[in-house]
Amino acid sequence: MPEDRSGAALPSSETIRVLRARVSVRKFADMPVSAGHVQAILEAAYRAPTSSNIQAYSVVIVRDKAARAALAVATGNQRHVAETPVFLAFCADLTRIEYAMEQRGHSLDGNNLEVCLVSSIDASLVGMAAYLAADSVGLKGVMIGGVRDKPDEVARILGLPARVYCVFGMCLGWPADVPKQKPRMDYDMVTHHERYEAAGAGAQLQRYDWTLAAHYQAAGRATTADSWTHDMDKKFHPPLRADLRRKLADLGFDFG
Repeated sequence: MPEDRSGAALPSSETIRVLRARVSVRKFADMPVSAGHVQAILEAAYRAPTSSNIQAYSVVIVRDKAARAALAVATGNQRHVAETPVFLAFCADLTRIEYAMEQRGHSLDGNNLEVCLVSSIDASLVGMAAYLAADSVGLKGVMIGGVRDKPDEVARILGLPARVYCVFGMCLGWPADVPKQKPRMDYDMVTHHERYEAAGAGAQLQRYDWTLAAHYQAAGRATTADSWTHDMDKKFHPPLRADLRRKLADLGFDFG
């Protein structure tokens, strides 16, 4: 049982236990996910916080095999995207805001960073709430950020109109294989009290490198001794998705 620094047991609940046990699952049993399950999950998720009640999100439920196969290619040939029973596309959606403004003689043309951020955050909050709701009934899945590799192609596959882009996707199904939980950074490394404290970050990251390397080695996965910092440098140099801003602007989102 998790304890605080004094050795006292930390408070717990079913929600806390679900989150503490969360893992990403990429292999699914050959079992359908009912429409009722998806509706229950999404109706619960739509109660997630939304900035000023703008509700600037939409979710596209994808079951069609050919569409999932196309999405798998567009997201970097991720096999689980094609094999998942249900793919949920969580989208930032400005169309309803645009309608409200146009009815009053205004326009979203030249929209700024703020409206792009709040709509993307809205979609993200709904997505995490959906994952938590799904996990609570035994469904598992994995988030797919690869939809932003080719956001224009994903928009075409999903039939997204202008002012809508897919922030991330989610594979969802009944698990066939649940991997061992990957270690996270220490609580004290990512938690600050009153003011941000950067002292000791290098040593903490080195310890996390070793911890993550041991996890991967135990799972038979090739890695390096400096596992996390090595992977982060490789992921972000050269810059990731360098043309993303232009492509999102083409879809009606001006992150400027």
